[in-house]
Amino acid sequence: AQYQVGGAYYFGKGVPQDYKEAVKWYRKAAEQEYAPAQNNLGVMYEYGEGVPKDDKEAIKWVRKAAEQGNASAQFTLGGMYYNGEGVPQDFKEAVKWIMKAAEQGHPPSQNLVGNLYANGEGVRQDFKEAAKWFRKAAEQGYAAAQTNLGGMYYSGEGVRQDFKEAAKWLMKAAVQGNPSSQ
Repeated sequence: AQYQVGGAYYFGKGVPQDYKEAVKWYRKAAEQEYAPAQNNLGVMYEYGEGVPKDDKEAIKWVRKAAEQGNASAQFTLGGMYYNGEGVPQDFKEAVKWIMKAAEQGHPPSQNLVGNLYANGEGVRQDFKEAAKWFRKAAEQGYAAAQTNLGGMYYSGEGVRQDFKEAAKWLMKAAVQGNPSSQ
């Protein structure tokens, strides 16, 4: 319930939007080891929403949630390592956390794993593996992955070149408003 109250204040649903109040309620739930609240509290520290921006606090809370298996937190922590935000940049550590989230079916993570394989960042470059991960996210309706998969079919990287298949995936993303596929 504390987490839900925090979300109400964060988004201004039924109450005036108030980040400081959201932090208060997320913290109550986070201190009781509720992983989604830990992740949200960490993200609020990461962006300075309702609290002063503090990378150490952000990492602390996001890591707690990630270690409990929260896919959103694993994705966030992986992104922090990928970008060197609050921690030294470390592609291998980034891949470790992002892969954990991707294996749980988290579409943004699956798309990012696809990008890591396509670009050879933290893993050896492998277009077939990239296409596999893009497909997992694309089949869940994730527009960025649909665009990426469509691009792979268009260029024939990691898959057999197929303009019809490229158009199919690009159209799925385009109707969702993805400007790259439009």
